Amino acid sequence: MTIKPLIILPDPVLRQLSKPVETVDADVRRLAEDMLDTMYDAPGIGLAAIQLGVPRRMLVIDLSKEGEEKQPLVFINPQIVKLSDERSVYEEGCLSIPDYYAEVERPAAITVEYVDRDGKQQTVEADGLLATCLQHEIDHLNGVLFIDHLSKLKREMVIRKFTKAAKVRGAKAI
Repeated sequence: MTIKPLIILPDPVLRQLSKPVETVDADVRRLAEDMLDTMYDAPGIGLAAIQLGVPRRMLVIDLSKEGEEKQPLVFINPQIVKLSDERSVYEEGCLSIPDYYAEVERPAAITVEYVDRDGKQQTVEADGLLATCLQHEIDHLNGVLFIDHLSKLKREMVIRKFTKAAKVRGAKAI
């Protein structure tokens, strides 16, 4: 398939609300493959379609370790239907905010309903890294970045840094 360019902070596209996928067809499956190829190339463990400039409610995840067999997951129109009261903290990063990492607290376990790449309705109960990754990527579909879960001061510092870098590259800003 194709490795696509990633949208990088402060591009305003990252703040767009993604629209539901109407039909799982060959184009949607091709997009899923392009998303996986792009994520593996980056390398990363999750990617939302909006990070490629496509405002569709789709994301891909693969938590397999280097050297292990790939275990790609495709989530179309994912929706969190249950959150645990228990919380967990993970150090998160984002392909759209390269080389920046911060600890983020989120619900420790979630239940997500979604459509798979075959168009079948599915439900997954997730905890640990999968729960964190799903929440991170679903946030992207809602125009939310992981830095939005940080203090205002830290978030503004990151946005300023990336805005300055974007000006050097000649990119558009939020």
